[in-house]
Amino acid sequence: MSEPAHAGGIVEDIADGIKDEAGAVAGVSTGTAARRLGVSPITLRSWDRRYGIGPARRDGRHRRWTPADLAVLDAMCRLTAAGVPPAEAARAARERGGGTPPAPSVRRPEAGPELPLGDVRLECRGLSRAALRLDAPVVDELLTSFVEEYGLVRAWEDLMMPTLRAVGRRWASAGDKYVEVEHLLSWHVSSALRRVPAAPPARTGAGPVLLACVPGEQHTLPIEALTAALAERGLPTRMFGAAVPATALDEAARRTGPRAVVLWSQSRSTASRPLARHIAAGSWGVRGARGSAEVMLAGPGWAGPPVPGLSRPHGLRDALATLTRLYGTEHEGRPPCPPHAAPPTSW
Repeated sequence: MSEPAHAGGIVEDIADGIKDEAGAVAGVSTGTAARRLGVSPITLRSWDRRYGIGPARRDGRHRRWTPADLAVLDAMCRLTAAGVPPAEAARAARERGGGTPPAPSVRRPEAGPELPLGDVRLECRGLSRAALRLDAPVVDELLTSFVEEYGLVRAWEDLMMPTLRAVGRRWASAGDKYVEVEHLLSWHVSSALRRVPAAPPARTGAGPVLLACVPGEQHTLPIEALTAALAERGLPTRMFGAAVPATALDEAARRTGPRAVVLWSQSRSTASRPLARHIAAGSWGVRGARGSAEVMLAGPGWAGPPVPGLSRPHGLRDALATLTRLYGTEHEGRPPCPPHAAPPTSW
């Protein structure tokens, strides 16, 4: 797995991982190049056939992309994402080998086609480029492959969330110019999360985890990711989505008898500590056997002084580990919360 890429260093970072045992450049496959750069393998083959944007080296019948090939391909991707016609983009990319800006005749938008990603994994750049092109099939294909290769938690923390944040920053700085990109990416992230297969239900007599956004809160993707991760481990959930009224939260808790309640708040304007304390103080069941729920305050809206007795996870990984522990050993055999070399990330 490659290290995070710095802006502008995508080709060098890909090249770091494509040497053979003797140290010679071995090249990467078309599938790897396509995923890292955010295009379809079919598109790469089409560019090779139509415009000569292809690898110089073949390993038998298989294409192998060297750093020089990738430099040209990277330039081609950037130019087409900026709206340059493919034939003109191919000519400019080939002539300059990806190393210099396009000719003056090639016009590009003032802000450029890149998102403010910062220091991220290579795959984020490919995903962001596909999203900027509004290339829904490729976005969908990339997200599915991320979950399959890295697992849900890692895909969310290292790939989905950084790209979503970058789109949000671009949208905030450019008015409504990129709202369609944010909506398309969010929709496909949500779809990818819902496709994660659930494990058979764990043998537990405890109630489900109830997940909901607090009143006035519309951001649901982080708790959609947590819902999918819990279901992947066979733990029972009830997901209620955006902006759940306080009375509805009360009623849902009374009817389901949850083991835990996760309240999501994206901003401080929606985080209500009195509501959280009220939910935590509730109880249900018959007299003599009444129960209550552990309440978890999730999201950046809860920043500030902690609420005594209520947990506040640092991110998806932390929340998943905490909730899994509530079910004791009855979930053994399910996928554990994966380890991570870095400290827990924020939502």
